[in-house]
Amino acid sequence: MTYPSHPLADIFPMIAEADLKVLAADIAANGQVEPILLLEGKVLDGRNRQAACGLAGVDPVYAEFTGSDPLSFVLSKNLHRRHLSESQRAIAAAMIVDWERGVNQATAGSANLPTRRAAEKLSVSERAVTAARRVREHGAPELIDAIRTGKVSVHSGEALSELQHAEQARVVRKEKKAIVAEAKKIRSEQQKVRHAVRLTTMAMVAEKGRETAPGKVERLFPIIYADPPWRFGVYSEETGREKSAENHYPTMDIASISGLLAEIGSPFTPDALLFLWATNPMLLDAVGVMRAWGFTYVHHWIWDKEVAGTGYWGRDRHELLLIGKRGNPPAPLAGTQPETVHRERKGKHSAKPAWFAEQIERLYPDVPKLELFCRSPRPGWDAWGYEAAGPER
Repeated sequence: MTYPSHPLADIFPMIAEADLKVLAADIAANGQVEPILLLEGKVLDGRNRQAACGLAGVDPVYAEFTGSDPLSFVLSKNLHRRHLSESQRAIAAAMIVDWERGVNQATAGSANLPTRRAAEKLSVSERAVTAARRVREHGAPELIDAIRTGKVSVHSGEALSELQHAEQARVVRKEKKAIVAEAKKIRSEQQKVRHAVRLTTMAMVAEKGRETAPGKVERLFPIIYADPPWRFGVYSEETGREKSAENHYPTMDIASISGLLAEIGSPFTPDALLFLWATNPMLLDAVGVMRAWGFTYVHHWIWDKEVAGTGYWGRDRHELLLIGKRGNPPAPLAGTQPETVHRERKGKHSAKPAWFAEQIERLYPDVPKLELFCRSPRPGWDAWGYEAAGPER
């Protein structure tokens, strides 16, 4: 009697036919050394041993799984025994994420994991798991099998999943070089479509920004908190702006940001503090803006976003909140200063953790404060920005 595979065991592919024959010969000569483990009447570990026993004409030896975490057990066994590519690990992680769709909730246990957790379990990027999930949802069985066996990369598979199932099956029968070329062609067409959509979106956002641009600041403030809409230079005009800030709000070049005070009226008191957000590529530009506004750099705080993004010289995982002063504003009292690094996972585009504004409020509780380039006004602050509805006092 043979048993069906447990869904958790099916996360990983069976070994190749040649390897299975080698295993069968070993079992025929030396016997089955390790038992096949069952969970709920299904093979949790040992599908290959069971198949090899059949080839060798040997009765399989079974045992019940007695552990409490079958998922971790399966991962440990397979990741330890096998050398799997990133794409193979990604498709396995996608199967973990989709586990709850096909397994009784009462027995799913820790296998119900979100994409990020599944990526961590399989030591693969979250982006690769996202690509694998798309393949799982839209891919033909032949495409999924090609990724599981290592013939096709998960990123090529994601592109190929745009095709009809019959066409996917036709492509994956080709040689690897031809498959990669087909995937590149599809991605190129997708980029052109996205580029056209992004350009239209950017134009609409910029027009909306012109319609709602704020006016002058009438008061003076000793505390200024600013998150300028930096306009980044990009490598490719066709693809480089696809995730830029211009898709979300009107951006400004350095000269416009530096000369902003001439347009809105200087909102600073003679003794004032400036808290200015800066990204790694725009660091020197931000220091230049600080000088143009009449401030001298004194310190900075760091936001650790937990998840690395993109970058030319390194994958950026943090942003800097520069602190500048003009005149002689009071420094925080000894012992009240926050630690310079705050760790918090990034949220929607450009949004900064409330923690930083809360630290400013804590250090200077009864002082008027202005947030420049504000997108969502804070209680107790005055606000200036394209998306600011007005101060909440």
